[in-house]
Amino acid sequence: MTKPAPRITVPEFERLCLEQTPFNELYGFVTEAIGYGSARVRMPANPKFLRPGGTISGPAQMALADFAMYAAVLGAVGNVPMAVTTNLAITFLNKPEPGDLVCDVRLLKIGKRLVMGDAIIHSVGRSEPVSHVTLTYSVPPDRPA
Repeated sequence: MTKPAPRITVPEFERLCLEQTPFNELYGFVTEAIGYGSARVRMPANPKFLRPGGTISGPAQMALADFAMYAAVLGAVGNVPMAVTTNLAITFLNKPEPGDLVCDVRLLKIGKRLVMGDAIIHSVGRSEPVSHVTLTYSVPPDRPA
């Protein structure tokens, strides 16, 4: 069985983010792919994201996972800007070296009001994950059918 087409395209999502999520500019997120219930987002290297010891900070990783989840949720429910995070739990697995990070999200459940997913963050060019994140989003009841 094939998945439905995404309900928002990468250009539509980027336009929405440009207009309504100005924090994206701080991180420089690059949305590489959006599917129905999935997304891939890259966070370019930035020395401002480093913490002592030369590793990428937890808050930067959380922001990446949250933003990628937003892309995946909108890929499943459409252009619903008011979809919001209700829960985010992160487990740090390996030290990310300075450089780009990529986050892959897959949605596990798309309900009427709640969407649950998980995310894996990798350092570009390395196979082992640096973080695993579980997320839940709340979607307004007046979303498009």
